[in-house]
Amino acid sequence: MFTAYGADYVAVNQEKYGKNLILLPSTIIHEWSNATPETLSLADMQKLLTLGTEIVLLGTGSRLRFPPAPLLRPFAPAGIGLEVMDLQAACRTYNILAAEGRKVAAALIFD
Repeated sequence: MFTAYGADYVAVNQEKYGKNLILLPSTIIHEWSNATPETLSLADMQKLLTLGTEIVLLGTGSRLRFPPAPLLRPFAPAGIGLEVMDLQAACRTYNILAAEGRKVAAALIFD
């Protein structure tokens, strides 16, 4: 669970992180991509499709920034919900969904 967040970090179970990561209920994938919201690639997004989740929360830093539509298209046919939001909203939403026992991932991109 996220236990804190700020402009340039998140804390997971009290441990701080300041680089792109994916949080799953059972693990953390460190530095899944070096991309910014503007430089996300299809390969970055393909990694998110292989997590075995029902929903992916894409946190795009301090503000909401949608990746190009072609990067978002593969999720619906795969039966995976993709929600794009700012990083802090992704943290809050992840905690709620994880507490409900949902198969959720938070993929966070730092500014």
